[in-house]
Amino acid sequence: MNKGEMVERVLADKEAKIESKAQAERVINAVIDAIALGLKKDRKVSIIGFGTFTVRNRAKRTVINPRTKEKMIAKPSKTVKFKVGKSLKEEL
Repeated sequence: MNKGEMVERVLADKEAKIESKAQAERVINAVIDAIALGLKKDRKVSIIGFGTFTVRNRAKRTVINPRTKEKMIAKPSKTVKFKVGKSLKEEL
């Protein structure tokens, strides 16, 4: 599912009482922005029943360029990890 399909799904939900595609997209954008802000500020966002997003530090490491087979050093970086919640895991 991509963002456009998610907007359509939110728009189709009668309980949400969202009347336009633009309004549904604003809701989706607000949720994404809230998750991103939470990760920047607190480094962890938990949505009960769905899962937890956390920021992880990746150490510097040796990688291989697949085109040239040359070894290079990848800089330390940050990445987001998602741990699925119990309710979602049971549904899947």
